Order: sequence, then C-alpha cells, then structure tokens
Amino acid sequence: MNAELSFLAVKDRTTLVIAHRLSTIVDADTIYFIDHGTVSGLGKHEELIKSTPLYAEYVKNQFKK
Repeated sequence: MNAELSFLAVKDRTTLVIAHRLSTIVDADTIYFIDHGTVSGLGKHEELIKSTPLYAEYVKNQFKK
C-alpha cells in the first residue's frame, strides 16, 4: 500500500479514496474508474488494465515518467 495511505488500512473498514495519481490506488481491493461521471470500469488494478482501455492508457501515461 502507498506509504501516504498506510494509516488508513484498518481491518473491517471501508475507506473511499479519490485519486488522480494512479500510484495512490494500485493496491486497492476495488477501484471504480469514473469517466465523465460514469463508472466505466470496476476491479483491481491488473483487471482494469485488461478490461478498461482508457484506464490502461492512463496507467501507461502516468507510469512512463
């Protein structure tokens, strides 16, 4: 889990994190990918890379730096 968010990891609790930097949420149990106000993808990071082309493009653009 991202070091900045490790304090949020508490058993038996749901935590909502809104992030623009994908590195913040890559280890999340569930990611809701929202495009223009609509959930266009749902799943773990690796699942979204395979199933949601726009998410995969964001990952490619953010992690190539």
